[in-house]
Amino acid sequence: MSKELKYAVFGAGSWATAIVKILCENLDEVGWYMRSVYTKEHLLKEQHNPNYLSSVEFKTENLILSNNINEIATYADVLIFAIPSAFMQSELEKLTVDISNKTVVSAVKGIIPESGLLVGEHFHEVYNIPFNNIAVIAGPCHAEEVALERLSYLTISCADSKKAKAIAENFSSNYIKTKISDDVIGTEYAVMLKNIYAIAAGIAHGLGYGDNFQSVLMSNAIREMKRFIKKMHKMKRNINNSAYLGDLLVTGYSVFSRNRMFGNMIGKGYTVKSAQMEMSMVAEGYYATKSAHLLNDKNKKKTKLPIIDAVYEILYEGKDPKATFAKLTNKLD
Repeated sequence: MSKELKYAVFGAGSWATAIVKILCENLDEVGWYMRSVYTKEHLLKEQHNPNYLSSVEFKTENLILSNNINEIATYADVLIFAIPSAFMQSELEKLTVDISNKTVVSAVKGIIPESGLLVGEHFHEVYNIPFNNIAVIAGPCHAEEVALERLSYLTISCADSKKAKAIAENFSSNYIKTKISDDVIGTEYAVMLKNIYAIAAGIAHGLGYGDNFQSVLMSNAIREMKRFIKKMHKMKRNINNSAYLGDLLVTGYSVFSRNRMFGNMIGKGYTVKSAQMEMSMVAEGYYATKSAHLLNDKNKKKTKLPIIDAVYEILYEGKDPKATFAKLTNKLD
């Protein structure tokens, strides 16, 4: 891995846009795949994404833009996917070129519903990407703060430390600090789970719970996350590191958190469908909730996940948020 390798980002949402901005700090050229022809044409003409982080201006001569996923997959050596998990499968089905020799980086915050696999696992099983060529980007880092160039931190997880360092180098700037990790599976689960807990924090806020309860909810959430990840992939990790606890806290508390916003609407009485229609962005935690619930159900000995269970009951079983959270309060400490 070196700076000479070509990088490309797949997706046109806020996080994809932020990643392209970050990479443009260090690379002369960045590939960018987006499904929408309109978004591509607007970007070429106006130098910004019309739908997300529109304040970020790009030098389009430094971008290789395409609506053809195979063109960008062929162009780049390092493929960074920032497509919402619910839409990953439909986009990947368009791939006809061999990517088995590429390095794949997941900036996706969830499990691929159709396969029930983490993004890295999916690429390994379906596209024959070696595990040493799979990396994961974890926060805490909101796209909106990247746009404002506020100091942010990223963790790059990869089994190959040399690849992790090279990727981290290309993500580093005066407003982005990076570190590396070898806990690929753990960090990938963490970025999925934190969105569920952010929905829980939003529901609590919508129901009128205050800061005192929110602190208890978050302290229970990190312990619940630790139990879940340990069950799925046992290895030595410090759950209090930024990639786990830090990402959980910013997603649970920030005004930029779409998952907290989604939960807040549910707590205030919106139906799931009406909340989804109201939001312009995808709340990944909605899909992650079902995935986490199903994964835990598959275990012979289930892990205690009272917060995830409560969110699942509200989102997928139509349970009353007020009554469900009243019961949840007796399960927390």
